[in-house]
Amino acid sequence: MLFTALNYAQGIELNGTISAQGNQIKNLQDPTEAQDAVTLSVLLEKISELQSQISPLQATSGSGTVTDIDGNSYTYLTYGNQVWTVENAEMVTYRDGTGIPQVTEATAWAALTTGAWCYYSNNETKGKLYNWYAVMGIHDNVESTPNKEFAPEGWHVPSNSEWTALENHLIANGYNYDQSATENKIGKAMASTTGWYSSTNTGAVGNDQSLNNSSGFNAFPEGSRYSSGSFGDGGYNAVFWSSNESSANNAWYSDLTNEESNLSSDDYFKQDGFSVRFVRD
Repeated sequence: MLFTALNYAQGIELNGTISAQGNQIKNLQDPTEAQDAVTLSVLLEKISELQSQISPLQATSGSGTVTDIDGNSYTYLTYGNQVWTVENAEMVTYRDGTGIPQVTEATAWAALTTGAWCYYSNNETKGKLYNWYAVMGIHDNVESTPNKEFAPEGWHVPSNSEWTALENHLIANGYNYDQSATENKIGKAMASTTGWYSSTNTGAVGNDQSLNNSSGFNAFPEGSRYSSGSFGDGGYNAVFWSSNESSANNAWYSDLTNEESNLSSDDYFKQDGFSVRFVRD
């Protein structure tokens, strides 16, 4: 069916007068003759059939793209029963169209109890970092106000347990740097092949970066913005928020470090600025 539709489409000549199987189409968008309308209908049917074949292929391959409200497109991959974006969040707008403020000044960042974002080192060529309040859609200080949705429709910020599920899947499926299926040595498989400070530690993310990213997760060491408002760890760490808080002031994150071989998890201040990934609902 795919080749039939393509061969059909190849019979169309876009030279002022359009020919398709001997039918002259004077106006493809607004046909004035019955034969034109029939030919257009057949063509549109073929296009629809092609799309109906492409969509299942994309679904079974476990990869594709999702677009956020600002028009940013993110590639996603499937890991076991989970589907993850493999690019960092870039939006500056919550799902309902409410803007997320950019905060550059350090003192203002440190005082935040609502969502905000920034570029690493306030450099527009760097990636976007978000505090945990943005991740959770906390856009004002009125407790009765519903939180906003941060992720695109059909997606969410991963929980700490979802990060653990990803970790377990990669370990069990041979992504440890030494191909073992025990312990957590998946850092190189998740890390990008560039951007890391070098390390001489065996199996570390920063050791022979050309061997990184076998999983396609492509974690780049964007670094962090600390709760004080200062920046650090660019080239050393790729840090990602989870949706779970650990206390009134702290929340969980997962990270990769250039000197280590594992994916680790810990908690830190909600004012910190980290990268964000999404998991499909």
